[in-house]
Amino acid sequence: MENNNRREFLKKSILAISGAALLPSNLRSGMNGVSPENVRPELPTRILGKTGINTPLISMGTSGATASGFVRSAYEAGIKLFFSATYYGEGNNEKLVGEGLRELPRDSFVVGTAVPSDGMDMRSGTFTKPFDSQAYISKAEQSLKRFGLDYVDFFLFPYAGKREVVLNEEVLKAMELLKKQGKTRFVGIASHSDTEEALKAATDSGVFEMAMIAYNYKTSNLESLNSVIAKARKAGIGIVAMKTTAGAMRQKSGPPINIDAALKWIFRNENISSIVSGMSSFEELQKNLVMIQNLKMSDQELKDLNLADMSAEPGLYCRQCRKCIPQCPNNLDIPTIMRSYMYAYGYKNSSQAWHTIANVEISGRPCEKCEVCRINCTAGFDIKNKILDISRLKDVPSEFVIA
Repeated sequence: MENNNRREFLKKSILAISGAALLPSNLRSGMNGVSPENVRPELPTRILGKTGINTPLISMGTSGATASGFVRSAYEAGIKLFFSATYYGEGNNEKLVGEGLRELPRDSFVVGTAVPSDGMDMRSGTFTKPFDSQAYISKAEQSLKRFGLDYVDFFLFPYAGKREVVLNEEVLKAMELLKKQGKTRFVGIASHSDTEEALKAATDSGVFEMAMIAYNYKTSNLESLNSVIAKARKAGIGIVAMKTTAGAMRQKSGPPINIDAALKWIFRNENISSIVSGMSSFEELQKNLVMIQNLKMSDQELKDLNLADMSAEPGLYCRQCRKCIPQCPNNLDIPTIMRSYMYAYGYKNSSQAWHTIANVEISGRPCEKCEVCRINCTAGFDIKNKILDISRLKDVPSEFVIA
């Protein structure tokens, strides 16, 4: 049944995206059993920095994928670049992605994963104990076993922000060793906050070759960030954008965000090679494939984004500015809690929401002690109610939410 659904989806996709751009340009010899119906169509591409990878504008973030067949469908529809993380489903997501790509020609897809460091304080973005390069390499090796691959194309160092972390000698040593040992082709960072600082440090490192950064139409200090992105790109850093729809939906009122408009807005910056889209359904995949065939923003799409940006409804996207932390009498890691809230209510990904908040120290229900929340959130969030809501996940056993 799953294979039939996949074939039907592919037929609809190719019919929906008219024109010669989607006709297969060549057939590889020795496709290891991949039939002609599985040959990937051509999609618009950009070069990913000095890696030289010619990647489609849309990459797949696999955190929401629940079946290996869906990963395979994305590949067959033309997606080339897939991103996972060791903390997606406590490693099960890497297994799922590996199963979806199994027996395909290894040079026909690109796969990356984020490997976090032990002892990272999410609140400050710094280490709470010395970084252990051998322990980190061991975690990366376990990741390879779950994928069922000899190597990945990218190992990413996630939650990168502070310069001293990105340029830590032991971190750089681990990354270089992973390349030298043939366990990865390239290394990069992933940054949710302090992005400018992290990107500058990655550029200065001479080691990192790719950066996945939070970037969307609600990004603050956009002119400054774009300048840093341009310098990084000139130095050969490939840029992939994440969190591109700013939480994907509104919480209570107002029109839904125009997803096509939000994604097209990203591509106006030619220094961004691809966006990582957390697709979880055939409909989302097909919609994205149609969208990237025409990146010109219509007047209505521009109007939709302006209305969304000016709306009094704060939505779900936390800018990760961290200005809330010193204001909180309970010293809570509010930015991480807000990311969990966004994963749960914006992206409908309870597994990632659970994992995110599991790393936050919350004792009881601290916000109940505050009659009035003292925090002035730059995004206009009702911090107290959001924390009281999402903190309930802390009491849910992992087996109920992790696939």
